Amino acid sequence: MTTNKTKGLTTEEAQKRQVQHGKNELATAKKQSFFIKALHIIAEPMFLLLIVAAIIYFILGEPRDGAIMLIFVIGIISIDVIQEWKTDKTLSALKDLSAPHVTVIRNEKEVIIPSVDLVPGDVMMIAEGVKIPADGEILKANDLSVDESSLTGEAEGVWKVTVENAEESNDYWRRDYCYAGTLVTQGNATILVDKIGALTEYGKIGTHVASVEDKPTSLQKQTGSLVKLCAGIAGVLFALVSVITYFNIPEYAFGDRIIASILSGITLAMAMIPEEFPVILTVFLSMGAWRLAKNKSLVRKLPSVETLGAVSVLCVDKTGTITMNQMTVRDTWALNGDTNNLCEIMGLGCETDAYDPMEKAMLRYCEKMCYSKEHLFGGKLLSEYAFTNELKMMGHVWRHDGEIIVAAKGSPERMLTISILTDEERQLVDAKITEMSKKGLRVIAVGEMRPQTETEIPKNITDCKLTLCGLIGLADPPRESVKEDIKNCAKAGVRVVMITGDNGITASSIAKQIGMPNSDHIITGDQLNNMSDEELSERVKDVSIFSRVIPEHKMRIVKAFKANGEIVAMTGDGVNDAPALKTADIGIAMGKRGSEVSREAADLILMDDNFSTIVNTIKDGRRIYDNIRKAVGYVFTIHIPIAFASLLAPLLGIAPASLFLLPLHVVLLELIIDPTCSIVLERQPAEHDIMERKPRNPNKNLINARTLTKSVIQGLFIFTASFGTYYMFLQEGNAPLARTMGLAVIMLSNLALVQVNSSDTDFAIQSFKRLMHDKVMWAVNIGTLVGLFIILYTPITGFLKLYPLTMGQFLMAAGIAALSVFWYELVKLFYWIKRKNK
Repeated sequence: MTTNKTKGLTTEEAQKRQVQHGKNELATAKKQSFFIKALHIIAEPMFLLLIVAAIIYFILGEPRDGAIMLIFVIGIISIDVIQEWKTDKTLSALKDLSAPHVTVIRNEKEVIIPSVDLVPGDVMMIAEGVKIPADGEILKANDLSVDESSLTGEAEGVWKVTVENAEESNDYWRRDYCYAGTLVTQGNATILVDKIGALTEYGKIGTHVASVEDKPTSLQKQTGSLVKLCAGIAGVLFALVSVITYFNIPEYAFGDRIIASILSGITLAMAMIPEEFPVILTVFLSMGAWRLAKNKSLVRKLPSVETLGAVSVLCVDKTGTITMNQMTVRDTWALNGDTNNLCEIMGLGCETDAYDPMEKAMLRYCEKMCYSKEHLFGGKLLSEYAFTNELKMMGHVWRHDGEIIVAAKGSPERMLTISILTDEERQLVDAKITEMSKKGLRVIAVGEMRPQTETEIPKNITDCKLTLCGLIGLADPPRESVKEDIKNCAKAGVRVVMITGDNGITASSIAKQIGMPNSDHIITGDQLNNMSDEELSERVKDVSIFSRVIPEHKMRIVKAFKANGEIVAMTGDGVNDAPALKTADIGIAMGKRGSEVSREAADLILMDDNFSTIVNTIKDGRRIYDNIRKAVGYVFTIHIPIAFASLLAPLLGIAPASLFLLPLHVVLLELIIDPTCSIVLERQPAEHDIMERKPRNPNKNLINARTLTKSVIQGLFIFTASFGTYYMFLQEGNAPLARTMGLAVIMLSNLALVQVNSSDTDFAIQSFKRLMHDKVMWAVNIGTLVGLFIILYTPITGFLKLYPLTMGQFLMAAGIAALSVFWYELVKLFYWIKRKNK
């Protein structure tokens, strides 16, 4: 099968070839089956205890209780499996969103497709910043330089040629061929795909075999330690309660005493293990990442969600992030007064197929001045001087209107070093540069040289002796919302640092317009080169602007801030920004104009390249961490009455048949706790003062002394209310009624506890109003009440060893539950008065 090199493949041809050759992907790690994941969940200590308890019921000759227990166990496992499935689905969707894409010609049109859908025979387009997705021949090329170090180990870029212009060579690595896994560092090209997937040179090497194992994050380590600690305590108390229960029931037969005492111990152990912690982390982080994606922030690495709330320094590129990236030529100044010549030379210095916003603006200006592209590029391009970050200038050599013209443009500082000027002219040019820069304009110098013959054309741009034509002032206004965003960052304790390739005066002018602190404190790229790492770490403490910076400087800037203990978020869009993005605590790539290389190195991809989105993402990161902390606190609180009730009843010598909580009831409460913490608390909106707090210290524990004290006190109140109610009714001799009253108090307390603990500052009624329109919250709350009515007033009541309550008893339980939780509103009132007085 052959390919029309201009029309590309048709959709039908591409589909046939995909059936024949497969997807363009390397061997991927096998996904765990649904069955294996279910087994992992069942192997959790909590579920093993539940299964053991069910087996004991069968041994005791109570198959009905054992069957009900197993039904509840299956219910809880189902909830966890569904959550696992939803999380996997969410993460898979996020992965698809961030998957690399490529432009190809299909059905004679340029279309963007996922790179995995490439097939041999496709005609694909590559440009600067792209990681080449397949091997193929070069049909067309424009200044194409490729970094092939991932294959060859050679760091220097390879200048490529087309198949037509290739010279015969015995080298293994061809100059007229592109290889998958290599990076386009400059230029663009059209490629005819030859090999895909494992058949590419990259695939043969087998770099995919070694996969990096995910390391546990700080939160995972903390919650893991908490679960282990609770499990250890549960093991000790299991033994203690089992022994005490054994000696409390001498009237039982030996075998029954052993089984009953083990059952009591299992009840306590189940109550002590907070198995919800891993669920909270997985669900909150994955759902948080999904919400961020809907708000134009695509999370590539899930642990970065927990780091967002700790960001203290935000390093951002000026162009396109702080500014609108809508370049216009606002001012021109010709040294000799000939603005027409300045305009023409400026146009000749641009790429014929411009993709840089600055060059597009220049060519639009040329059109306006009656210099069309046909006029500018109608001659013959003899040679060109490529732009590099080090040189900061570029040029084209044209045979134009019968003469040879070298048209060059670049940063004034560099252009003036190769321009012929008198001292007086130099002073005049410097003054004009300063004047334009103070207006916030990006200043570009334009120069020309007219060799008489082609042999006189300089080999390098640095060898040129230019006649300076003049200066171009380009305006790129700040985004409207940036000023307010900078103010919000200052309130939140997040320091904004501007990094730009512009000169310091222009950057300072923009910084003043948007209200950046320390807008007159500037470090230039040249100054940075002359500083040691220690000096730089000291200087960055009060510097907000880095000008004339090249990508290689960014990594040093990040390291300097990190050396001062800052948590750094860094934006980047270029090929060479990848090391800095990896070094930063949060690397943020640009989705619209960012290179594929920078996107792959980043933790977060900004889909709209907007500064406001970064600020909103930091806010949402704080909200997610806040809600994780609230959920963990809630789990502690609600487990305390369950654990203490399971411990105290045997200590008081209460007979096993009359215990407050049996394993059955602990399972019942787990069915309520799981959706409450993983659904309701995950959806809580941000606190109104969340962006008025300082960034959290990432080294501090998730649960601090204050949160733990609050959880313990709230838990003890609920325990006292529920166990006291149970014990009071137990004196009347009706154990099922006593148990039902106590259980109803815990279940109703749970509903109130979510409202009270949904905010540290707002009152419960305010939190309720915020979530009044949330259908999911209503579903969980109504579901809890319906569940309570089912276990109280249906045939299942007797199976659960419970007793139907009268309306008076139910209202009494509701009143006690409300008092056991809503007392904390008085604590909030106290702090509210204290804040108001301040």
